[in-house]
Formats: sequence, structure tokens, C-alpha cells
Amino acid sequence: MPKSSFLSSKPLPCALRLMALAAAFWLPAAHADEYTDVNDLARSGKLTEALAKADQYLVGKPRDPQMRFIKGVIQTEAGKPAEAITTFTKITQDYPELPEPYNNLAVLYANQNQFDKARASLEMAIRTNPSYATAHENLGDVYARLASQAYSKALQLDGSNSAVPPKLALIRTLFSAEVKGQKPGPSNQASGPVTTAPAAVAPAAPRPATVIPTAPPPPAPVVPAPAPAAAPAPAAPAAQSVPVSAAEKEVEQALRAWAGAWSAKDVPSYLAAYGKDFDPPGKQTRKAWEDDRRARIVGKSRISVKLSNVSVAVKGSKATAKFKQDYSADALNISSRKTLDLAKAGERWLIVRESTGS
Repeated sequence: MPKSSFLSSKPLPCALRLMALAAAFWLPAAHADEYTDVNDLARSGKLTEALAKADQYLVGKPRDPQMRFIKGVIQTEAGKPAEAITTFTKITQDYPELPEPYNNLAVLYANQNQFDKARASLEMAIRTNPSYATAHENLGDVYARLASQAYSKALQLDGSNSAVPPKLALIRTLFSAEVKGQKPGPSNQASGPVTTAPAAVAPAAPRPATVIPTAPPPPAPVVPAPAPAAAPAPAAPAAQSVPVSAAEKEVEQALRAWAGAWSAKDVPSYLAAYGKDFDPPGKQTRKAWEDDRRARIVGKSRISVKLSNVSVAVKGSKATAKFKQDYSADALNISSRKTLDLAKAGERWLIVRESTGS
């Protein structure tokens, strides 16, 4: 294919996920109404009123990460990327342990074709939370865009290089297919909606919580008139509950012990919950990961880790546990979905892999 056909084509869209607030933070009940009011104004298109109400709230609580995050999302939706970048940057400075602001910075930078900055922001998000699947996916998209730029430059410098056009065409086909088919939304909590990078990223509403309806009371039985020759109907068999296996109970006990050690800031017991085959997320060595976890745990004045909606599946000596994790440390509260893969070593179930957002 001639060189000009590549160089004159439109820029590739960068399909990055923008985090919406409800997917990033757990909203304390004491302030839930204020957050809801601002979000409702934003969703109804009253962005100026939403920003004004957010600013009014922040006068009394200037360091509140939730409201500041909402403000950054609204600024993004209002087409004020410079102001949104400032807002998210300040959150990363005050709360460097939160990966979501780094992710949103990356989306904003990518929309401005500043892909090196987007890459650096996503690498910070992953360093903060190596299990952050959304950031890993976004980083792959950014790498693809950087590769497209590099291939285009190579083709411009050497139009006779027949190895470059197929590579560039493959990347363009990948992104054009995503735009045509529209990526599906995130599976939960830590994922935001998929955008195709228009001039200003407009975050969609976060995925609503799953509501388990309450079963209605059974209708009153109809008692027919007795028939003299009829035999009594046999009683319906009682419903049998699915028993929980001993192995599943052991796995859940191991999870509770892990969360308890984390809450108690008992670093040796916390680290001992991970098996020797544990694969640290990202490119960290086991020692670097342990040093990082130790610093994060010891550095907090208090920690609370609560698990709920625990689901365990055991297959032989391997198990997978999925649950909701409510994490609270000092002034920070985060709720997320988590998945742990465990393997049995002797009499103990040990963690060999963990991920967030699944």
C-alpha cells in the first residue's frame, strides 16, 4: 500500500475507560446526599449548577477526595480538560494511593494526543494498584497508539520498508473494529464506561448496583372439599439446600484470617497468607511487592477490611474466591470487587493470585 494512504488517514481513536465516581469510591452515608445531588445535576445536564454545588461543598471540606473526583468528572464532561487535569493532579498529590485519578488523567492526556503523559499516568495507576484491570487495558491502548505513531514515522522516513504497512494496518483495524462494535461496559465497581475518545470525554453513569428482590409471600393454599374415596396427596419433598463443602469453609476461613491480619496491621501474618508461588502483579519482584505492602500497612494509623458476598469455588487443591471488599484506612474508604486464586499447601489455603474488579 502506498505510503501516502497511511500518512493521510485519520488519527486512531484511543478507546480508554474513564472512571465514574461511584465505581471508584465508597460514599460514606453521612455525605451520600450531597454526592447524589451533585451527580443528579450533572446527569441531567446542569453542569454549571453541579460544579457550583460541588465547590460549595468543598469550601467546608477542601480535601474530600470523593467530591473532588466528582468535580473532575464534571469538568471533563463540561469540556474543561485543563481544569479537570488540575483537579485530578491535585488529588494524586494528596491521595497518591488512589489509582482512579491517575487513570482519568491518562484519558484526558490521550484525548490531547499526549500519549507519553497518558502512559506515565497509567503506569502510576498500576504501581498504586497492580491489580487494576482497567488501567492495564488502557495502557495497552496507549501502547498501541504509540506504536501507530512510531510505525507512521518509520514509513515516512523509509517508504520502501514493506514490513511496516501490515503492522500499522493491523493496529488501525483493531481500533476501527472497537469503534464500530463499541466495547461493552465494565463488569463492575472499578471499571468505568468505555469511550472512544471524542474531543471531550463524557463519562456515562456508573453501573447501577445489583438489587436482589425480596421474594413475595406464597399465596394462601386452596383447600378443596374432601372426597370420600380419594387418597391423601403425598407431601411434597422438602427443598434440599446445597451443602457447603469442608474445603469451601476452609477457604473462607483463610480469607477471614487474611482480612483480619490486614485490619490488625499484622504484617507477618498478612504476608504469610500468600503462597510461595504468588505472582506479584505488574513487574514487581516478590521482595519489592512485600516491601511496598509493608509500607502501606504500617503507614496507616488504622485499617478496617470487611468482606461480604463471599463466593468460593473449589476444584481439587485449587480454589477461587470472589467477594466485595470494604476497605477503610484513616480518612479513606473504598469499596471494590475482588477475586483471589488460592492453592492448598499442606493444611493451609494460600493466595497465589489476586485481582480487583472481576
